Amino acid sequence: ECMACSTCHVIVKDDWYGRLKPPSEEEKDLLDLVFGLEKTSRLGCQIEITGELDGLEVRLPKQHLNLLDG
Repeated sequence: ECMACSTCHVIVKDDWYGRLKPPSEEEKDLLDLVFGLEKTSRLGCQIEITGELDGLEVRLPKQHLNLLDG
């Protein structure tokens, strides 16, 4: 598990969100810093893609914040 920014912020379609493993505390902390946070926001890099998630629908937020930009 490695997270350093929030550029992979995605918003998961409601009916798919419950199928994902819950976010870790570290992911929640990074999500607190994103623009356009929604109740189904996740970091795409933390979604473990499995066969059960075939067809997963997400959308990108209108803005993003790159925590690595200085």
